[in-house]
Amino acid sequence: MRLVMAQRNPLVGDIEGNARAVVAATREARTLLGAELVLFPELMLTGYPPEDLLLRPSLNTRIDEALASIGESIEVPVVIGYPAVRNGVRRNTAGVLFPGDSRPRHEYFKQCLPNYRVFDEKRYFQAGDQPCVFELGGERLALTICEDIWFPQPAARAAEAGATCVLNLNASPFRLGKQDERIEQVQARARETGLPVLYCNLIGGQDELVFDGASFVVAGDGEVRVQGASFEEALVPVDLAHEHGGLTPRGEMLPPPEAEESLYRALVLATRDYVNKNGFKGALLGLSGGIDSALTLAVAVDALGPERVEAVMMPFRYTAAISIEDAEQQARALRVHYRVLPIEPAFNGFMEILEEPFAGLSTDTTEENLQARCRGVLLMALSNKGGSVVLTTGNKSEMAVGYATLYGDMAGGFSVLKDVFKTSVYSIARWRNQKAGSEIIPERVITRPPSAELAPDQVDSDSLPGYDELDAILERYVEQDMSAEAVIRDGFDRDTVYRVVKLTDRNEYKRRQAAVGPRVSRRAFGKDRRYPITNGWRPGD
Repeated sequence: MRLVMAQRNPLVGDIEGNARAVVAATREARTLLGAELVLFPELMLTGYPPEDLLLRPSLNTRIDEALASIGESIEVPVVIGYPAVRNGVRRNTAGVLFPGDSRPRHEYFKQCLPNYRVFDEKRYFQAGDQPCVFELGGERLALTICEDIWFPQPAARAAEAGATCVLNLNASPFRLGKQDERIEQVQARARETGLPVLYCNLIGGQDELVFDGASFVVAGDGEVRVQGASFEEALVPVDLAHEHGGLTPRGEMLPPPEAEESLYRALVLATRDYVNKNGFKGALLGLSGGIDSALTLAVAVDALGPERVEAVMMPFRYTAAISIEDAEQQARALRVHYRVLPIEPAFNGFMEILEEPFAGLSTDTTEENLQARCRGVLLMALSNKGGSVVLTTGNKSEMAVGYATLYGDMAGGFSVLKDVFKTSVYSIARWRNQKAGSEIIPERVITRPPSAELAPDQVDSDSLPGYDELDAILERYVEQDMSAEAVIRDGFDRDTVYRVVKLTDRNEYKRRQAAVGPRVSRRAFGKDRRYPITNGWRPGD
């Protein structure tokens, strides 16, 4: 038997469009690959996560109509994910549609509902508790959905019901290291049951989530026998044959990308889908000559093509000549539209307006923030006029400690590096240059000390610990949820740790106003980490 896993990129809420994509993929899988069944990801018809769209009154009717249209248009059975209301209860459902059917012949209700970090499925669904096994080509195929495969019971129930193979529908978001964890869990279920497991995963960007595909198959002995593509749509054929008393899967084995490539491709996919799915003409950003905007520009070009990207250098009296040179060099290398808009006249105009209220007051960060806000105003004006979204360029290290200006460099619609620590920004930039075999990002941008260039001879280390130390502390405090005292016990300076922790805690108000950005780590700011802005918590143990 040949099954095909169709890792596809749905648009959340576009039920009719997603149904058409299902039909098109099924025809392609049948015609080109000889599929006898096509397997789609979790909640393929709505996209994932549909959030409160699930509460819309017309959703159920639209789902039923979409299922009927698929059944009328396919030539081989499909297994597909969708939300369904059965007996007054909403379930996360996988159904089996045969050609000509107006509704699924078999339905499975997800048993394990994730309700942590970015997941809140218990807000919308009730869990099922029964297996679903159906026959096709002499085999008994069982259905499970995503989180089910992380626990023994759903697969065990399927085995007890006589299954010879498990089909697992997934909408599993990417983060670094996640694929190894998925494989480990699926291997455990395969060894416990002795059954092969097909793991079909979603692909695409959805607000702060990125789905990497990377669908795979594990044999009953726990060996990975099929590995599909990462970060792209794909039809992954799986051949099942009887050998040694059980089903043995075979198919392609594509090598998974390494860490830096995975992070970069996740950022590219997330940026492309955010811009395209939201109907923007393109993207624009402030290109400062620094490492963050340089990497953001490279991501934008790889996501959209140079013709849809605009880079704007906005120099001021403190902007170094090498920053202007490096920005122009990169813009030319990437062939993007590039313009220079000095902010001196705008800054002077504001200072003239503020002359009376500022009289007798010394210069401080107010004037630095005003420079950033002049730049934000210009970028947003260009965005409004041209229809491109502004990409903000701050990284996770800066967002953690508030080293960013509200309504200045934080102004924009999508924050590409929001979940990427500064140290990773450098490693990803080096990888991108190595892949290109040339200086896509000027080497001087990578090697010079980072600076916001808002004051004479300013460097980031004037205000922050070195990024190696800062990121190591933040990784423990933010991603691992370690206490300040636990971080100190790991060998870090007490004063530095408490300074970083206090900065992180008190800058939650900034992060609440920051643009959405792709989640690529174990714990990102946003849905993943929800702290009250107003609170009296004292850091410590």
